[in-house]
Amino acid sequence: MNDAAPAPTPAPVPRRARVRAPELIGKGGWLNTGGKDLTLADLRGKCVVVDFWTFCCINCLHVLDELRELEEKHRDTVVIVGVHSPKFVHEAEHAAVVDAVERYEVHHPVLDDPELATWKQYAVRAWPTLVVIDPEGYVVAQHAGEGHAHAIAKLVEELEAEHEAKGTLRRGDGPYVAPEPVASDLRFPGKALLLPSGNFLVSDSTRHQLVELAADGESVVRRIGSGERGFGRDSFSEPQGLALLPDGRVVVADTVNHALRVLDLESGAVETVAGTGRQWWQGSPTSGPALEVDLSSPWDVAWWQGKVWIAMAGVHQLWTWDPEAGTVEVAAGTTNEGLHDGPAAEAWFAQPSGLAAAGERLWIADSETSALRYVHPTDTGYAVTSAVGTGLFDFGHRDGDAAQALLQHPLGVTALPDGSVAVCDTYNHALRRYDPATGQVSTLATDLREPSDAVLVGEDIVVVESARHRLTRLRLPEEAVRVDAVAHRTQRAATEVAPGTLRLDVVFRAPSGQKLDTRYGPSTRLLVSSTPPELLTGGEGAGTDLFRELELNPAVTEGVLHVSAMAASCDDDPANEYPACHVHQQDWGVPVRVTADGAARLPLVLAGMDDDQD
Repeated sequence: MNDAAPAPTPAPVPRRARVRAPELIGKGGWLNTGGKDLTLADLRGKCVVVDFWTFCCINCLHVLDELRELEEKHRDTVVIVGVHSPKFVHEAEHAAVVDAVERYEVHHPVLDDPELATWKQYAVRAWPTLVVIDPEGYVVAQHAGEGHAHAIAKLVEELEAEHEAKGTLRRGDGPYVAPEPVASDLRFPGKALLLPSGNFLVSDSTRHQLVELAADGESVVRRIGSGERGFGRDSFSEPQGLALLPDGRVVVADTVNHALRVLDLESGAVETVAGTGRQWWQGSPTSGPALEVDLSSPWDVAWWQGKVWIAMAGVHQLWTWDPEAGTVEVAAGTTNEGLHDGPAAEAWFAQPSGLAAAGERLWIADSETSALRYVHPTDTGYAVTSAVGTGLFDFGHRDGDAAQALLQHPLGVTALPDGSVAVCDTYNHALRRYDPATGQVSTLATDLREPSDAVLVGEDIVVVESARHRLTRLRLPEEAVRVDAVAHRTQRAATEVAPGTLRLDVVFRAPSGQKLDTRYGPSTRLLVSSTPPELLTGGEGAGTDLFRELELNPAVTEGVLHVSAMAASCDDDPANEYPACHVHQQDWGVPVRVTADGAARLPLVLAGMDDDQD
């Protein structure tokens, strides 16, 4: 019989801008390719997703995790290429990039681009940025920030169908070559805790385990966790911070599981006490029953003021977990990334990664601002104060008065008996000291390799040398050395803009198969500020449009524009009463320089392509 209805005509694939992808070049060369240099010609016939990342950036680490499912599901048609584009000086060291690729289990080719050559060719302005290249070598989409995996997966399926029909899709294995595994007791340990027994508990982050070491800091007593990435009773996912609870148990920041776990030291049993395993997004609850509220990359924990305080690196905030009430809530920070002091609810952080309780102060290693900060009680609640550090783009190794001292991406802080604090100055490979009594910063030790935490043991301090995969015991010196004048700014070139009115456009095109979610009002948000604040005489503040006319102060010739944008889109399927919704968000810090022949428009791509680009 031949009475079947004719097959429906396929919907036409929307036309996309035909922009030839620039070549991938980087002075540091290629990793995870077995020693082979790749070109775009080698990747012709594949759907290529270029991930511009840097290993200091928590949002970049989120994207690495988001891409794992896409990478596995479309292994024969998709090649993900990481382009490592450093912010900090340390991140431009090739050995550090090699370490990061192993540390974060990057299972695709990575181009080490220390001079930002490919970043500039693709006009990238934010970490992370994803660029999709079709099998014929044309750029078809760009996405800044996280939360785009669903849209990219949809686009990849369209590209597969389109180029399968055209005969331009090439299936088969990609260019990834796994490196040889290295045997050692620890692999990129994150944090350490001195146990009542005198032993150490260490988060063996890359191996997804906790390791108990004997008092010598070397002999393995036991391992806790299967060693496989997971969220079961016997598994972790890149655990970091550890803190002893008053009842003798240990709370663990299970970072990539977005959860807090509690370890019973006697039985070895592990239970989840906060988090759902899902990452927190804008609009999600910020307080409530601990097991019902999403968290975002908790990096460290500390017992202070009767609660567990959490360095919530993924959303630039501090949260608390109350074990008695079984609840969590935001304690400080707005989710905006930067350095802003004041009442806790108004403060800005940038990836808080280390905590240390000391009396009336909770010290914070605020990594992306290269700052040492603290929370303290006030008559009306809590406030945040910065001791060392000025913002997102100034860093280095300079001692002396705290107002001009510099750190470089610190990850750990330790309270010392005399009231001062030791700072694991991670990207300077140093242990630093800040003395609140004198306001002076000094250097306790150098030649450490990415120190990420430290614990006091009598008159010694035991440092987690993460990139040397060990604990290192040092005697606290009576006198510290002084380093005077190593200062850096980010390698990113400033964007030249014209004086007067600057048109800011955040480019957002709802991904294929989605539409803006306007059921409950505007689905977009834009927040603009500047450093120094005097850079803008108009246009700062919050609004719902993704464009803004900014007025530049003629008396200020350079600074940084801070732009935070969010857009919510939902699957566009009339037959689905409850469509899935997706949040797209990104923070930009854009260095600008005012010049007579600068641009009058600043486009920032959140998702899609900038149709007005030159």
